[in-house]
Amino acid sequence: MPPHTLAAVLCAALPLAALADPDEQVKSLGVVVIGGARPTSLPTEIPTTIETITRPQIDATINATDAEDVLKYFPSLLVRKRYIGDYNHAVLSTRASGTGNSAHSLVYADGILLSNLLGNGATFTPRWGLVTPEEIERVDVLYGPFSAAYSGNSVGAVVDYVTRMPTAFEAHAKLSYFSQPFDLYGTHATYDGWQGSASLGNAQGGFAWWIDVNRSDSEGQPLTFATRYAANGTPGSAGVPVSGAVAGLDRSNQAWSLLGSGTQYHTVQDHLKLKLAYALTPELRASYTFGYWRNDGRGESQSYLRDASGAAVYSGPVNIGGLGYTGSSGVKAGLLASDFPLTRDGLEHLIHAVSLKSHTQGLFDWEVAASVYDYRRDLNRRSGTPLPAAEAGGAGSLSDQQGSGWNTLALKGIWRPQGLGGAHLFDAGVQQDSLHLRTSVYALADWLGGGADGQPSSRFDGNTKLQAVYAQDAWAFAEGWKAVLGLRAERWTARGGFTQSGSFGYAHPERAESDLSPKLALSHQLAEHWVLKASTGRAVRFPTVSELYQGAATANGISNIANPDLRPERSWTSELSTEWMPSDTSSLRATLFHEDTHDALYSQTGTNAAGALVTSVQNIDHVRTWGLETAGQAAGVLLAGLDLQGSITYADSRVVANSGYVSFPGDTIGKWQQRVPRWRASALATWRATERFSLAYGARYAGKQYSTADNSDPNGFAYMAASKYFTTDVRLRFAMSKQWTAAFGVDNLNNYQYWNFHPYPQRTYSAELEFTL
Repeated sequence: MPPHTLAAVLCAALPLAALADPDEQVKSLGVVVIGGARPTSLPTEIPTTIETITRPQIDATINATDAEDVLKYFPSLLVRKRYIGDYNHAVLSTRASGTGNSAHSLVYADGILLSNLLGNGATFTPRWGLVTPEEIERVDVLYGPFSAAYSGNSVGAVVDYVTRMPTAFEAHAKLSYFSQPFDLYGTHATYDGWQGSASLGNAQGGFAWWIDVNRSDSEGQPLTFATRYAANGTPGSAGVPVSGAVAGLDRSNQAWSLLGSGTQYHTVQDHLKLKLAYALTPELRASYTFGYWRNDGRGESQSYLRDASGAAVYSGPVNIGGLGYTGSSGVKAGLLASDFPLTRDGLEHLIHAVSLKSHTQGLFDWEVAASVYDYRRDLNRRSGTPLPAAEAGGAGSLSDQQGSGWNTLALKGIWRPQGLGGAHLFDAGVQQDSLHLRTSVYALADWLGGGADGQPSSRFDGNTKLQAVYAQDAWAFAEGWKAVLGLRAERWTARGGFTQSGSFGYAHPERAESDLSPKLALSHQLAEHWVLKASTGRAVRFPTVSELYQGAATANGISNIANPDLRPERSWTSELSTEWMPSDTSSLRATLFHEDTHDALYSQTGTNAAGALVTSVQNIDHVRTWGLETAGQAAGVLLAGLDLQGSITYADSRVVANSGYVSFPGDTIGKWQQRVPRWRASALATWRATERFSLAYGARYAGKQYSTADNSDPNGFAYMAASKYFTTDVRLRFAMSKQWTAAFGVDNLNNYQYWNFHPYPQRTYSAELEFTL
């Protein structure tokens, strides 16, 4: 692992790392010690479950086109990545949280917060685009809310990307090409793309700098489909007779027809990262990070339907196999503009982060850090005019989120006292995370050229602030024993909430809540290569701005969708692990985990204050999960140069109590939590035949799962459903010389067709050429 002599920016919301060894991360039995000059945001000492992947492992095993790809073979993790460059639906799923719970994990890059905690769900995913695969040096994942340094969003996992920082001059360039033949319903096409990146850095004396640029141009497969249910058609000859509809079953096994595809994205993304670090003195370092990410996206639609002359049909009354759909709205409607929309996205996001950190290795060290994430431009245009006329303009809408973002600020310290009944290491800090969401939707006469002018047709704004004080003591109280005791005190406020629909608007009252989250972890060295670890922690996950305020308002001030009175999620998570490590490259771990959550936040149907049925984000009274995770790795055991790793996870996650419902009261009790499969597994074999050549083969599996709260969707292999899956990947890498490296890979080699509401990518080929100086 290459040394880093200068610290990169650390997150304003995390503890100061121990300054034990500036160049490495040391994993000893029972405790993981994070070196202080390494730019990681993980806690100082972790007697809990942690997993890591390094740069050489990424190069040899992963066909990485996006930063989230490197998490592919971590135990119990899944990123819902729908296509290369997926910027708004790639949610991270963990042991006891599905892909609808983006706020149940924390993602950082060099300690800078990338998790989008403005909301919870598919459209509030981590800002993966602020990290490119080529700049990643290492990724650390901490499972569970067992450190007092984190908010309750750590209930699932904490991910920290450590990116490159040079110790001497270095330069890199990489060019990649990828291609996906896609065959589903009436779509038969191949979607291609390319990616280019370059980076340059140097370190001289006390100053180091690094710059990284990347462009990705990618076409993804269709993600949505226009449908009509057979039961809603009117038998007879009404409507224009059409052919081309594809008969199928929905997720509840109800007969429907698929009429065409939508949300087929073509995205062009640009990334720029600049990092500066300067040693003011041998014991005091300052650093600055600037990040720029831009996305220009085009979403296209295609009708499968053809009239008698063979022309594509996009609008009006139609007759499909003797069933007429002739209404102007509702389930019996003919083709509407909303069935085949066009979209155009224009986004520019910025990050700034600074830190000032002492590095004395003495009795006390400290750090001050701050970061800002800014939605400089965030526009989504959507047509409201039927194709093909919509290609030239016409009515539509514009959603504008400019002004949204977040900022973090923290003061952290570490104290190493002596003579207090054993070895102690105290972490403490004061933190503040402020988030602000601004969303306005405008009706446009010209959806392609109209601006965000005049009165919006709908709007929701709001701010949340989380202020915290925490303290944590890593205490080696006896030979072979270590405990980490922590306490986190938080005060959460929500203000400026405003929900508007049409001419009605409602200003929500301010709210404030406080809570405490204790943590405890214990490890014991049972033998030279065998350790036992136990951890428990409380996590309080406060509602996000979007959960509170996004929705519709009525004349009497009652919100039909927004729910400003949501209660925080409160969880107790525990795990018991045993780990055997006969060598530095071989290990076997078994972890029994349990999570008990009250007031879980989910979208479901219930009654509002007026007694009417509405679908909104609500509190599910009680969700309970227990399971067993096993993971292991071995190097050179069966064959020289052959590395093996794998994991199996069993999770039983069920709704225990719920005062809301989907169809009738109590219909969710005892049902599986949404999108949490009972079984998950992964396996990866890497053969380094020579110093120049490596071959990797991996497999991933997840069992049956449901996407509805009442588990009324038994058919996972359908649009809007969540299916089981089994996929395999292969990667060959060859170092042609000291400077030049080539790689070829195939993801989803077995071409498994699987779903998570949208279809996942089918078999995808990739090729890379890399130059390093």
